[in-house]
Amino acid sequence: FDNWYRMQAQNEKTISVILGNPPYNDSATLWGDGGANRAYPEIDRRIRDTYIKEGTAQRTHQYDMYKRFLRWASDRLDDDGVIAFITNRAYIDARQDDGFRKIAAQEFSDIYVMDLGSDVRRNPKIAGTTHNVFGIQTGVAIGFFVREEAKLGECGIHYAKREDAEIATDKLAYLGKAHLEDLEFERIAPDKRINWLNQVNPNFEGLLTLADRQTKFAKTMEDEQAIFGLFSIGMKSNRDDWVFDFDVHNLRNKALFFADEYNELLDNNNRSYPTMIKWSRDLRNEFRRGRRIVYSEANRTQSLYRPFTIKHHFANFTMNDVLTRNHYEMFGADLKQPNKVINFCVNGKHFYVLASGGIADFHFTGDTQCLPLYRYTEDGERVSNITEWGLRRINAHYRREFGEHFEEVVGGPSITAEDVFAYTYAVLHDPAYRHDYAVDLLREFPRLPLYGDWAAWVKMGRELLELHIGFEYVEAYPLERVDKVGMRVMLRANARDKERGEIQIDSETVLQGVPADAWRYMLGNRSALEWVLDQYKEKKPRDPTIAAKFNTYRFADYKEQVIDLLRRVCTVSVKTMDVVDELATIHQATSSGAKSSIDRSE
Repeated sequence: FDNWYRMQAQNEKTISVILGNPPYNDSATLWGDGGANRAYPEIDRRIRDTYIKEGTAQRTHQYDMYKRFLRWASDRLDDDGVIAFITNRAYIDARQDDGFRKIAAQEFSDIYVMDLGSDVRRNPKIAGTTHNVFGIQTGVAIGFFVREEAKLGECGIHYAKREDAEIATDKLAYLGKAHLEDLEFERIAPDKRINWLNQVNPNFEGLLTLADRQTKFAKTMEDEQAIFGLFSIGMKSNRDDWVFDFDVHNLRNKALFFADEYNELLDNNNRSYPTMIKWSRDLRNEFRRGRRIVYSEANRTQSLYRPFTIKHHFANFTMNDVLTRNHYEMFGADLKQPNKVINFCVNGKHFYVLASGGIADFHFTGDTQCLPLYRYTEDGERVSNITEWGLRRINAHYRREFGEHFEEVVGGPSITAEDVFAYTYAVLHDPAYRHDYAVDLLREFPRLPLYGDWAAWVKMGRELLELHIGFEYVEAYPLERVDKVGMRVMLRANARDKERGEIQIDSETVLQGVPADAWRYMLGNRSALEWVLDQYKEKKPRDPTIAAKFNTYRFADYKEQVIDLLRRVCTVSVKTMDVVDELATIHQATSSGAKSSIDRSE
């Protein structure tokens, strides 16, 4: 009772200052490792009613311990007071934290942030042990949240930062001698999307919507408001080592082993979840439902695992956590029907896009979103995935713009679904488009401007689609193969190799004559050639069972195949950059006639 009375007395006291460095554990519901956070139902209710309710992100980490402490402190603080917390820096600029930024601006009169940076996941050129003040991977910030009741409603956002590249000892030395009143803070005016940093281009919302949930589930054309009907994330297995392999026989052996182990546990109702196989939340749910794994050769297909890397894939519904109706709509009941898909990354460090002719893994282009040209009905009929709404709006726009010259400009009596698809792919490669909307493209789905020279953009888009979807069949670039003895490298192209135009294959072989333009074709933080080099290296599997029983990959078995692939991807890279450079020229020539929006009332 003494402790209860002490807590009651403490809760009744006025608190004007709250200081802290909250403990960090990302998930409130970690299972299987004893690391789950304690439940705080009242604080979590307040988070739902504030940060999450006012946020726009579909997935959020607002229940981490940092946010719980901030929510508790914000509610506990007096009408006039200050909170000073050291936390991760995500709330400063992460899209998932827009709700937090909005609420914080309502609940405080001034917010001062000292951004210590050094988020290693965002900047791979730095090291946590060297540059981060805590020696961790996650960026760090010191936040001062000031509340003056008389000034609420006009929150001032004040921002100061230390550079990522500054080493941790220098940052700590600076903090040790700095006085708050002497710090130089920049006053920030948030944009209408509540961004403090990396503010969006105000013209972006005026562009044509490529895809949205309203259109995806629309029953009539009147409900459509986007160009593409169906969209989906890429296939996500959560056990890649088990369901992907370069060797079809090894894939079969892994799948059979996994199925036998799982089904035996199911038959015995053994819920100890032994680590002989790779468990996940979704697989546990399937286990509880009593769903068996039935091995069938019909479930084996080929999938785009990473850029220009095809693997055999055991596409069993139970063994792949995210293999949904959307994927069957894109590629038919057997996941093998032809299609063309624009894959791009949302919420990543880089925006990049790469088309495929088959099903792609979730990490094919970062966190992959897929826009297919076609859909397959339950009866197997192939239909267009470009909406009638989109076709009518785009045709009406260009008919209005070019009048009697319409057919001459667009290259036919009307703009087709295939034209729209190719045009979209070209625009998403346009350097000027990527520059102008760089921030927007890291936060949400792309949108589409309508440029003047329609036929030229469509032509460029078709060339890119042919290169990227048909990369296995393009003409091999004439790289010179030189066989040597005594080298101790494997699948390497460092900065010096690039300067020399070389790719080190193994201890015997070098490819020479790689043109500089080939390295310019970047997909995220790697060139297309480097994606191939990375994927074919010998690596020890992380899964202990795979490492012990199924680690059969040897580069020597694929050496000639990889050399051929590198030559073809070299051709793809050079020709892609030729098209991209031409797109930049077209954009410049037609920018005066470019349109940033479309009349939605047509």
